[in-house]
Amino acid sequence: MTIRRQKHALYDCSYHIVWAPKYRKWILEGEVREEVKKIFDEIIEGIGLEKYAMEVSKDHIHLFLSIPPKYSVSEVVRKFKCISAKEIFRKYPHVKRELWGGEFWEDGYFVRTTGDKVTSEVVKKYIEYQSKCANKAEQLDFDF
Repeated sequence: MTIRRQKHALYDCSYHIVWAPKYRKWILEGEVREEVKKIFDEIIEGIGLEKYAMEVSKDHIHLFLSIPPKYSVSEVVRKFKCISAKEIFRKYPHVKRELWGGEFWEDGYFVRTTGDKVTSEVVKKYIEYQSKCANKAEQLDFDF
């Protein structure tokens, strides 16, 4: 991670952002998964973000980005969600039928900044782990 420059600011703002499709459906597979990655890369380039890592799992998204201070995290997430949902529904009408509420993404998201104990290397390793292990369903085990 390096210090980046804008016209009137120097910054090092890195965020780990996670969100899921509506109903946590396993919809991000095959062509849909590849299209989401393509759309996200276009958004990243279009608004001038820096991508450190991205993983599109079957039922959630991980992005690790540097976001300039002129944008709020909520504004960036809204752009990702709005643009990608519109494009996916347009290209893959069967997805809209599967998500009966007419929305592609869940309303909320998780965001964490990096620093001190949660370093950028920790986030990168976590996302790499997700790409290797998290695509398989696991039964939760509760001992009562």
